[in-house]
Amino acid sequence: MRFVPLAVAGLAALALTACTANREAGPSLGSQPRPSGSASQALPAATIELWHGFSTDAEVKAFETAIAAFSKKYPQITVKARKGVQDDQITQSIRGGNPPDVAVSFTTDNVAQWCRSGAFQDLTPVIKQDGIDLSVLPAVARSYTAFEGRQCTLPLLADAYGIYYNKALMKGEQPPKTLSELTALAKKLTVRDANGDIKVAGFVPASQYYENSAAHLGSMVGAKWYNDDGTSAIGSDPAWKTLLRWQKELVDWYGYDKLEKFRKSLGDEWSAEHPFFKGKVAMIIDGEWRNAMIANDPEARKLDYGTAPLPVADDRPDLYGSGFTAGTVIGVPKGAKNPQQAWELVKHLTTDTDSLVTLSNALRNVPTTKAAMESPALSKDDNFSTFLDIFAHPKTSTLPPSVNSVFNQEAFSTFIAKWEKGGVPDLDAGLKGVDKQIDDKLKLSGG
Repeated sequence: MRFVPLAVAGLAALALTACTANREAGPSLGSQPRPSGSASQALPAATIELWHGFSTDAEVKAFETAIAAFSKKYPQITVKARKGVQDDQITQSIRGGNPPDVAVSFTTDNVAQWCRSGAFQDLTPVIKQDGIDLSVLPAVARSYTAFEGRQCTLPLLADAYGIYYNKALMKGEQPPKTLSELTALAKKLTVRDANGDIKVAGFVPASQYYENSAAHLGSMVGAKWYNDDGTSAIGSDPAWKTLLRWQKELVDWYGYDKLEKFRKSLGDEWSAEHPFFKGKVAMIIDGEWRNAMIANDPEARKLDYGTAPLPVADDRPDLYGSGFTAGTVIGVPKGAKNPQQAWELVKHLTTDTDSLVTLSNALRNVPTTKAAMESPALSKDDNFSTFLDIFAHPKTSTLPPSVNSVFNQEAFSTFIAKWEKGGVPDLDAGLKGVDKQIDDKLKLSGG
């Protein structure tokens, strides 16, 4: 799975607010007569464009294989795929009146804007028309692909987050199930030099460390982002205070300056120098794709490691086994020249078990339907199966869609960084300040 930096996603979201006036009108889903019967040949011949962000040879090949199965079913439809496309390019194409027929995004941050603005077409009518039962998808996956009753995207593949642990560094210890266990184990496994500098960290609690975002960590305490009216719930939900106080206690134990020195000395998250590969960190929070990165690195593949669900708040044992999820989404942009043929491709890629298994086996992301997750053709060992179970858990959560998703996350992450450093004297007041930032932005966006 590839990831779009928040700043880039934010630019795309900002562009969306102005795209409706400049879109070229075109046929829409449901506006053209549907062929009678279920014969695939009844669809008119067409050449459709598909834009996606996959870029490596293995990713592109896997996607081409999935498309080839569609082409075999619909030989009269030619699919021209363009690789390495990001959300801002998709948005500009819609705004300029020349979008692809099908677009794939690696982030869910723009789904709310796409749905509300009509930049992506509502799939609800054709989903009903074709009798597709969306209950084959976990409720959490349905939630991050829709907004305000419009199902303008569908999940293609998913990410799930859990714990990776180095078995040699763990020295026989079992992965933690609660935050207090994580704290105790992190302290026990940390190694310092004579100056007190960190040589090996049991766990890095800093919010700026790789995948330690508020969205990912919030699932450990069942934290709530928004109230029913879309306003911020960060200041009123005590779960956030539980998380932040736990986090800061561990940061303080390491020593903020010592921890920052250690964090900044670590290798790039996406390189062979990742500290987990090098035995510098015993436990990390990460997504299922890390299994593939370990397997594909000649040195890292020697690592004896295990995976487990995220530890949870001590007073929320019911959450254990769940985690955070989000993923790749796919839809039909407004102005697509061949929307009916585009929909058939979207439907194939998101509901066909063989295609989902093909993509998952090649990309090592979680397939989104129950049939694909249970397919005997799906490659899964114990370390990957952990994430299948997390994704399917009924209490696994996601970041709820919001038209200001990027802004809201950045406002909160800025606050957390200040909190960790000791720059927030009053946590309650500080969280209320975050609420105000988010709510003020919501008012400017029309609620």
